[in-house]
Amino acid sequence: MSAPQVVVHRDKELMAQAAAARLITKIVDAQAARGSASVVLTGGRNGNGLLAALAEAPARDAVDWARLDLWWGDERFLPDGDPERNHTQAREVLLDSVPLDPARVHVMAPAAGPYGNDADAAAEAYAAELAAAAGPEDHGPVPTFDVLLLGVGPDTHVASLFPELPGVRESERTVVGVHGAPKPPPTRISLTLPAIRAAREVWLLAAGEDKAQAAAIALSGAGEIQAPAAGARGRSRTLWLLDEAAASQLPRGLYPPASA
Repeated sequence: MSAPQVVVHRDKELMAQAAAARLITKIVDAQAARGSASVVLTGGRNGNGLLAALAEAPARDAVDWARLDLWWGDERFLPDGDPERNHTQAREVLLDSVPLDPARVHVMAPAAGPYGNDADAAAEAYAAELAAAAGPEDHGPVPTFDVLLLGVGPDTHVASLFPELPGVRESERTVVGVHGAPKPPPTRISLTLPAIRAAREVWLLAAGEDKAQAAAIALSGAGEIQAPAAGARGRSRTLWLLDEAAASQLPRGLYPPASA
């Protein structure tokens, strides 16, 4: 697994714009090299801020949207179309405005959907979809995502893997149902750390003073059970994208600057 690199931007708006430009480049490069690209999306204010910036970026037209696979790192287990679902929010800020192939948009099942209110069954179905998409060149039962995006919570959670809860301890399954989450809604679906670590690159997004302690803890060598963000690593690159407020508690000079 790769060691973390840190990029600090002046504010959250610049962070979102720079991350969007960086993501466009990665997608275009992957499509040129392999014919298609795969990205795992995240929700929350920073994930949606990145998608909104991508929607406004003139360079977005360089992406062949029909050759892009989109997955989700986690989802709130709520009915389809609920405004709190990550998929609903992503559609509003970006997905409905670009020519994606619907078959390549891999949405986690909603509550009251094909699996009723059984989040564990929905998680198993998503794990099966990931396994079906994985090829012989991939590392286990998930595709080798080009970029996997994660927002970092003030408690260091990523996706819906919260400190000390069963999901962050999972070492075998790639997707789990999450019950009793400490922030609403309590029921969710999430990739596990083994699935996250299958990605070529993992990008962790954090902006605002409320994320400063979480970033400092996760980047200080904390264990992944206590600080799930510390266990989120990419195979070739782990990139922390921060604004100055979120980076304010990091030791100066501890992490080398990351190149584009």
